[in-house]
Amino acid sequence: MADLSQEQWTEQLQADDNAIILDVRTEAEVAERKIPNSINIDIHKGQGFIYQLEELDKSKNYYVYCRSGARSGQACNIMNQLGFENAYNLVGGILDWNGEVE
Repeated sequence: MADLSQEQWTEQLQADDNAIILDVRTEAEVAERKIPNSINIDIHKGQGFIYQLEELDKSKNYYVYCRSGARSGQACNIMNQLGFENAYNLVGGILDWNGEVE
């Protein structure tokens, strides 16, 4: 796992042809606003979160975010334990996000 600032996260994401944006917040949080083209898997679903992660392609690079960066950091650690090689945590989460939202 790598903790990346918004600038690092955005630059790396834009240059990455193998990228997936993963939002680990609740559905209610996602309904308020989200980073475009992100997929949502709620980390609060416990084992359900693990099951959904297991269905993802581990060869992809995952750019993970949440509200403030804490849950996404946990999610990146879990992903690394499950064999995902590249999981990047957005420090500060969507609270500090200055980029595009939908």
